[in-house]
Amino acid sequence: MIDPQSLGALAGLHELLDQLVQDLPAAEVNRRYRSDLPSMGWLLGRGVYLELHWLREKIAGDDDLARRVRHIFAETELPSPQQEALLPPRDHLLNWAMEVQDAHLSLLANPGRLPEHPWLRDGWIVDYLVQVHGRLYERMLSVRHARAVARGGEYRAEQPLRAALPAADALEIPQGHYRIGARDGVVFDNEQPMQLVELRNFRIQRRPVDNAAWLAFIEAGGYREKRHWSEAGWRWKGERLHPWHWRRDDQGRWYAIGLNGPMPLFGDQPVSGVSWYEAEAFAHWLGSADPAFRGAVLPHEYHWEAAARLGGLEEVGRVWEWCANAPEPYADYERPVNGEMASPFDAESRALRGGCLHTQPRLRRPSLRHWGAPGAGHLFSGVRLMLPPALEETALYKEQWRHFLN
Repeated sequence: MIDPQSLGALAGLHELLDQLVQDLPAAEVNRRYRSDLPSMGWLLGRGVYLELHWLREKIAGDDDLARRVRHIFAETELPSPQQEALLPPRDHLLNWAMEVQDAHLSLLANPGRLPEHPWLRDGWIVDYLVQVHGRLYERMLSVRHARAVARGGEYRAEQPLRAALPAADALEIPQGHYRIGARDGVVFDNEQPMQLVELRNFRIQRRPVDNAAWLAFIEAGGYREKRHWSEAGWRWKGERLHPWHWRRDDQGRWYAIGLNGPMPLFGDQPVSGVSWYEAEAFAHWLGSADPAFRGAVLPHEYHWEAAARLGGLEEVGRVWEWCANAPEPYADYERPVNGEMASPFDAESRALRGGCLHTQPRLRRPSLRHWGAPGAGHLFSGVRLMLPPALEETALYKEQWRHFLN
């Protein structure tokens, strides 16, 4: 018997995904607003295809419906223009999606409608689909945000955003062995196997970097001085002089374009919508601008998870937080037997941790791993910096920290 609450969560995600497409004018459903984001219509179709593939094809043994759309939605996170050109109009897409979703909820809610399968034990496939659709929901909101940025809009900020360096308030994490990853439950394969890693002591900011600190970076010429940027970051930056969704009004005051259009920027709120390249440059700048942040770097995701499990990190889950490393497989990682639910590992991507305001409840756990291209500023992503220990000033430690930075 599948937990009714899990079925309710799946039905709720169906409604959220469908509503995002229903809210768009028909002509904009299959339109891209960024080259690194699919259209809203493709993302909805991708979710429907995954259900067809796992429930109908793999569990029920009927590949008819999945096979018909496999060439559009399978084996890709970013479709080609040719694939998106095959998408049906909005109303046809929505009717197809809702018909399939309703049929699947009926199959799952009525015992015996599906053959016995390991994925059905304890409702595993339902909880897994809730998490997969939760990730799709965030991507669809990224498309909505990109659409709002493209539309722009006039706005006058009532209060100016004031620049301020962040407070040197950091949590000290002692040297030791720390749990990384997930032991049990419905999780993604890249969160396993659970393991212990040994970490030297370090400090990490209690709060993520806020808008006031980011404005200080802008006003200090952070976007104009090449010395703060890696070679790849400088090439990516081009003419950019601020986060992709920041704007200035006719009085020179900063505001942002949010999901629903222009909105104020508050100095004490975590900065959002910055790329990994920007986060890296900010860390280099702050480390040179403020002695209290000497040696500041982006944390490795092991450091981030260890600190999150200990507690003391504030405002976790407001923005995804960039980490220094690529999201590689853990030691002794085993790819799922059939390969159907394996996570991609891309050495060019960078890890993200913590979730954001739009992350669904069942995805909010310390072990959850996310990732993005280093130039992706549309991921509701921000920054939390790691620092060397406050009392470690020996020559040996300095050399070890220098090695970490390089």
